[in-house]
Amino acid sequence: MIEHIEIEGFKSLEKVSLDLGPLNIFVGTNGSGKTNFLEALRVLQGIGFGYTIDEILNGKPEGSNSKEWKPIRGGSTFAEFRTSRPPRDLVSFRVRASIPSFAGPLTFQIGLSPKNGVVYSESLAIGGQTVYECMADDQTVKLPPVPPNNHERSHIARGNSSPALAQVHRTPWSLTVPVIDAIASFIYHLQDVQALQPIPSVQREYSTASRAVRMGDRGEDFSALLKTILSDDSKGSDYLSWLKELTPAELDGIEILTNPDGAFTFAFRKGAVDYPARVLSDGTLRFAAIAAAFFQPAPPRLLLLEGIEKGLHPTQLQLLVELLKSQTGHGVEQVIATSYSPHAIAWLKEEDYKHVFLCTKNEETGATSITPFSEVLDLMELARTQPIADLFAEGWMENAF
Repeated sequence: MIEHIEIEGFKSLEKVSLDLGPLNIFVGTNGSGKTNFLEALRVLQGIGFGYTIDEILNGKPEGSNSKEWKPIRGGSTFAEFRTSRPPRDLVSFRVRASIPSFAGPLTFQIGLSPKNGVVYSESLAIGGQTVYECMADDQTVKLPPVPPNNHERSHIARGNSSPALAQVHRTPWSLTVPVIDAIASFIYHLQDVQALQPIPSVQREYSTASRAVRMGDRGEDFSALLKTILSDDSKGSDYLSWLKELTPAELDGIEILTNPDGAFTFAFRKGAVDYPARVLSDGTLRFAAIAAAFFQPAPPRLLLLEGIEKGLHPTQLQLLVELLKSQTGHGVEQVIATSYSPHAIAWLKEEDYKHVFLCTKNEETGATSITPFSEVLDLMELARTQPIADLFAEGWMENAF
């Protein structure tokens, strides 16, 4: 799990330092920088895949061994923080993560140039011990010497257009097995991200896949995933219980409907009546997809959810927040969600506020500030006497800065 992240110079994130938990909710008005934070996580995902800086920012076509990688919004041209001063053309990320079965946190740092597509600096430390480090003016990656001090093999030649992380993992001759395993786990954590933005029209499509262990980010193969989930009695029962909470008057169960060509979709069944996917509301389908993400046979380590309020009535949004709180950490290790709705935070408790973040933008500099609710001046005291959602809706939080 990513425990701490620092971002400098990326889009509107001039300087951000955050402690993260299993469930993290970012709230703020449109244009406050919530999406920029999610895109920063996509940059880290691209680093995990071993792409070049140019590919991460500007996109990469589908290859024989890789899927298409879509560009970061605005590409390299708009990747760095911009002010009235000339851009400094340097973006840096620092990530601290906990790695299962390894003593001590893992800390990864990288500084890169969007304009030139190069890595300025990069380092990795585990348990406080440096594993490797490199700088742009040095075309080698420095590793610990192999006993007995075989310095000749403690360097790896590199190009500076790609992060060294994946290369170090592929050539680990001077690393211990636990360190190699920790790097592999960290790389997989960076890679294993599902940026789920379900599109109801996609969810309504018939599926030809006989089984799916994870739906697509837009809801592709949603019917096949439901079929897989329902085939597991325990997961199917738990999943249905959440859907019944959402639509108590419309759902007794889920039926899989097959057409003459063998493709199939799904329907909600109430009594003896089937309500096929094409007649279900967009809000119901979006909730069904987000809930299904937690019961996928291959859940992601990190689940990104943008705009969780889309298509949902406030009472449905309450149920979704309850779902996120209760299911995060079971299969899906970490969730980062965004919302501009005050209803998304109306049912949170004070102990949740450490990982609920307010995003605001400075009108003069364009810099985004991201502040945990627990650190917003006077908020904790006021929240004990009046609904926190009202404070958000009335703009009190933005005016507190």
